[in-house]
Amino acid sequence: MDQNTKKFNVAKAVIEYIHNDCILGMGTGSTVNFLIEMLPDVRNKISGIASSSLETERLLKSKGFDVQPLSDFGNMDLYIDGADEATKNLHLIKGGGGALTREKIIASSSRKFICIIDDSKLVDKLGQFPLPIEVIPMARSYVSREIIARKGQPIFRENFITDNGNEIIDVHNLDIVNPLTMEENINQITGVVTVGLFAKRKADILLLSNDDGVSEIRTEK
Repeated sequence: MDQNTKKFNVAKAVIEYIHNDCILGMGTGSTVNFLIEMLPDVRNKISGIASSSLETERLLKSKGFDVQPLSDFGNMDLYIDGADEATKNLHLIKGGGGALTREKIIASSSRKFICIIDDSKLVDKLGQFPLPIEVIPMARSYVSREIIARKGQPIFRENFITDNGNEIIDVHNLDIVNPLTMEENINQITGVVTVGLFAKRKADILLLSNDDGVSEIRTEK
């Protein structure tokens, strides 16, 4: 089964989790784009919708949805997004598309966060995918030096500006043994807006698509 088919299947599976009168937050990326194509079929269940990126907002509006700012809502009922890497502990690396800050804001504002991935994104330990960090432009060199001190290899993402007007450093070769500790540590570096580790606000449910279908992994209570 090819990767696009797996992405389609997991996007279709998550539709069942959208309940009546749902205030829905939508993520960013290729798997989410499959879901956006299907959303009009459950339009009657969605009472409000917010987006994690300008690109997702554009796609939602093209499907006839009235996308509202997150500030118009209290807590979101449900946030659906993909990931660049995920573990069975539901820790994630996100930000390959550059929307990590807005994604983390909506995830943190949501009662339930469902992450939808295909099996190529499931790993035993995070870090093979470069870890994105959104930084204030004037702090890029300083943050890079701090990352080097933490044994990471920072690479500036050229010709890319986030929806917030900031820059991205992609960090290679990090040994992410404890995602929560590393998330807290990197977020303390002056000039960092957000690091693409989702450990403090990890997913509540991981929907995983593979050759055998779609399975569900939940956070242990």
